[in-house]
Amino acid sequence: MRKFTLFLSLMTALAGAALAQSYVSVPLESSVYKILDLAVQRGLCPPLPGSKPYTRAQIFSAINEILNAEVMLGADATLGTNAGRGALNTNERIILEKEREKYTEKKEGLDLAHGTYFGKTKLFKTGAQISAEAGLKFGTEVSQALTLSGGNDSESDYNWGGNFEVSAYLRGDIGKHFSYGMTAGGFLLKASRTFEGEYNTYYDGFKSDDKEFYNRELPVYSQPLAYFPFTYKKVWDSSVFYLNKLDSAGYQTFPEKLSGAYALGGEMSAAFFDNTLFFRAGRLNREWAAMSSGSSLVFNGNARPFLAVEGQFQPVSWFNISSLTGELEYFNSEGIKTSSWSSQNAFSITMLEFNIKNFLHIDFGDAVVWPKRFELGYPLPIINSFFYQNNIGDFDNLSMFFDIKANISKTASVWFSFYNDEMELNSDMGILDRTMFAFQAGTTIAVLPLPFAFIKLTYTKIEPYCYTHNRNFNPWYNDYYNGEKRPMETAYMNNGVGIGYYLPPNSDEILLRFETMTKSSAIVHFQYQMIRHGADFGPNAVDGSSYFSELDPEGRDEKVVLKKYFLRDGAYQWFHVLKTGAEYTLKKLPLTLYAETGIVFSYFTNIDGPANQGNSSPYHIVDEAPYTKSTNFILTLGIKLFPDF
Repeated sequence: MRKFTLFLSLMTALAGAALAQSYVSVPLESSVYKILDLAVQRGLCPPLPGSKPYTRAQIFSAINEILNAEVMLGADATLGTNAGRGALNTNERIILEKEREKYTEKKEGLDLAHGTYFGKTKLFKTGAQISAEAGLKFGTEVSQALTLSGGNDSESDYNWGGNFEVSAYLRGDIGKHFSYGMTAGGFLLKASRTFEGEYNTYYDGFKSDDKEFYNRELPVYSQPLAYFPFTYKKVWDSSVFYLNKLDSAGYQTFPEKLSGAYALGGEMSAAFFDNTLFFRAGRLNREWAAMSSGSSLVFNGNARPFLAVEGQFQPVSWFNISSLTGELEYFNSEGIKTSSWSSQNAFSITMLEFNIKNFLHIDFGDAVVWPKRFELGYPLPIINSFFYQNNIGDFDNLSMFFDIKANISKTASVWFSFYNDEMELNSDMGILDRTMFAFQAGTTIAVLPLPFAFIKLTYTKIEPYCYTHNRNFNPWYNDYYNGEKRPMETAYMNNGVGIGYYLPPNSDEILLRFETMTKSSAIVHFQYQMIRHGADFGPNAVDGSSYFSELDPEGRDEKVVLKKYFLRDGAYQWFHVLKTGAEYTLKKLPLTLYAETGIVFSYFTNIDGPANQGNSSPYHIVDEAPYTKSTNFILTLGIKLFPDF
C-alpha cells in the first residue's frame, strides 16, 4: 500500500508539472524562498540560480523535484527525519503540497476566495493559447513604539506609523514561452522621524582647489521612530504627497505626515530550450548573490525596484551566467527637476555561478553604476566591467564581488561573501579609508525535527565609504542648471536607498535568527541583532558613515583624517534588538494576520578627543545631547487580504 501511495504521488506531481508554464516572477517576500534555500541545503533539489526572483514555473518545478526526490528515494513520510537527514517530515510535505497549489493553473471564471478572475482563449490564426488572470490585494499595517529617552532631559514619547495598501494585478501567458505581468498600487502612509543634524559629505574642514570637489552639508534624519532599526522599506515610487497639500509643493521625500503614494510594476518574460535560456524586462524587486535570503552585499532585496533588462543562461547543471542592465531612479531631495538633474544613472551587473552538486557553490562578478550614455561595454556580459573602465575613462562607480558557500551533512551551510568597492594593496591598507569593502560570514543550521526550521547566524562588516562615490563632472553632461554646473551622483544607490546591503557604510552587525513553520500555515521567528554604526551627525561624526559620503581625492595614503579605526575614531551608535513575531494564514478565508514585537536598546559610545584624527582612542558610553540613550518598545500588527499575490 505504501509503494502504491508513493507511485500515485509521483504521477500526480508529474501531471501537475504540465500545468505550470508561467514565467511571471514570485515576489521576494514569499516564504517559499526560505523553503527552497533549506531544500537545496538538505539535498532535496539541485542548486537554484543566484538571481532572484524566480518565476512561478521555476518554483513549481523545484517543489515537484523536492516531493519527487522523496518518492524516488523511497522515503516514508511518516518516518520524518529518521528516513534520512535531508528527508521531509509529514508537516513539511503538507506545507509543500499547499505551496504547490498556488502555482497551478486556476479554473476559468471568478474565484472570490482568492480575489481573482481567470480566463484563456486561443490567439487568432496562430492557435497558441493566451491566458489572463486579474486580481486584487489589500493590506493594512500599524506599528507603534514607546520610546524612553535618556540624557539630561529624560522623557517618554509615543510614535506610530503604518500604511494601507490597495493593489491590482494582471498577469498571464502567451503561448508556451512568453509571460507578462503588471501591478498598480495605492498607499496611505505615515512614518515619523526626527531631524538629527547636518552631515559633511567629505568631513568638517575639507577644502580643495579643484572646483569639482566641494563639501556639502546634508540633513540627517533618524530611523523611522515606530519601526525596528533598518527595517523600514520604501514601498512607494518616486515620492509621496502630503494629504494636506495635494500639489507640487506637497511632493515630498518621506511620509512624515499622513501621505498618499503609488507604486507601479511590470514585467515581460520568456524562456527557451527547456528553460535553460531566460529573459526578462521589468520593474520589480530583485536579489542576486544572496547566500541566504536577504543577505546579499551586492544586489539586495531591500533595494528599490527599477526598470531593467536581464538574461540568464544555464547550459549545464553546474554553471550559470546572469546579466542585467537597468536605469536607476533619482532621489527627491530638492524637487522633481533639481534632484533628477544630477541623478541620471544606469546600473549593470554580471554574475557567474559554479556548483559542485549540492556541496559547494561559488559565484563572482562585477557591478557598475554609470551615468547614462551610449555605452555598450557595461550592458554586454562579454567583457569584465571592472577592467573595461580603464579603456573608456574614470567616470563610473565599479565594484566586484565573490561568494563561496558549502553545505555540510545536509544539516548546515557556511558561507563567506565579499564585496570590493575600492582597494589599494599596501601595508597600511587595513587603516586607510580608501580600503572600501564589505564582507559577511554566516551559517544556517537546519533544525530538522521542526518543519522548515533553521537557525541563522551572520556577521557583516561594511567599511567606511563602501557603496559611496565622488560626484563627477562628465563630458557628456555639460549643461548648467540655474547657472551652476552640477556633477553627477554615482553612489551605489537607487531612489535614495542602497542597492547593496541594508546597513549604511561604517557599520557592522551580528544577527541571530530562529524561524520555523507549521502545517497550519503559521510562521514563527525569534531574532537578536547587534548593530553598530558611525555617527553621521553631531560634533564627533565619523567621515565615511553615509551613502552620500565622498572620499577626499587627494592624500588618500597620507592624510590622518583618511585613516579609520572602527569604534575608536569618533561617536558610534549601538543597537541591541530583541524581537519575535508570527504570521498566520486562515484556512477558509484568504486572510493573513501577522504581528511582531520587541525591544530596542540604543546608546552611543564616543572618544575623549575630536573625531577623524587618524589614531585609535579608547571609547566609552555617553549619554548627553546629541548622543543619548533610548529604549524602544515596538509592536507591529498587520492584515493582508488575498495574500497570494
